[in-house]
Formats: sequence, C-alpha cells, structure tokens
Amino acid sequence: MQQLFALSLGIAAMVFAASQSNAQTVSTESTAQCAVRSEVVTVLATRDKETRHSIGLAAGNQMMEIYASDAGSWSILFTRADGLACLVASGQNFETLSEPLALKDPPA
Repeated sequence: MQQLFALSLGIAAMVFAASQSNAQTVSTESTAQCAVRSEVVTVLATRDKETRHSIGLAAGNQMMEIYASDAGSWSILFTRADGLACLVASGQNFETLSEPLALKDPPA
C-alpha cells in the first residue's frame, strides 16, 4: 500500500508540475482545474460524490489528496500553501488495496 501511495504521489507530482501553467477555474473540462480548495472539494463531493481517501505532503509544501467515490471515480488534488487547489488527474475504477508492506531488509 505504501509503495502504491508513493507511486501515486510521484505520478501526481509530475502531472501537477506540468499542469501549473494551465491553471483555470473549476469546470467539467479534463484539463487542470484550479480554485479555492473549499470550492474544489465541494465540486468533488456534489458532482462526483467523491470523498478523501488519502493525503500526503508533496514538494514545495503542497498537500496532495486522493478523492474517490463508491462508483469508482477518483481525483488527485494538489493544494498550495496559499489555498489554491488544482485537480491534476482523474479517472475510473478506483480500488483500495490492502497489501502487506514489503520488508526493507531481509531478516538475517
């Protein structure tokens, strides 16, 4: 699970970095969509029925959150320290995994 989260965080960070020059108001378009965090979260909750499933701290002191719905839709949201939040990726077929963590060092 930790490896999956780390992979998701890395991919989201790359998408976010590439999308910063395309900041827009939140809409139903599939490009990067930015607005005040509370507004973005409201859209995710009302339009997509998504709730927060995980959270992490990304480069530049940004908060990364993964939202998902029972229907399987998901969104990755990055929020800057100034409160501007951008949807950087979304998709379908979200699944929560419960896998054991890999050992960092094999036992001696």
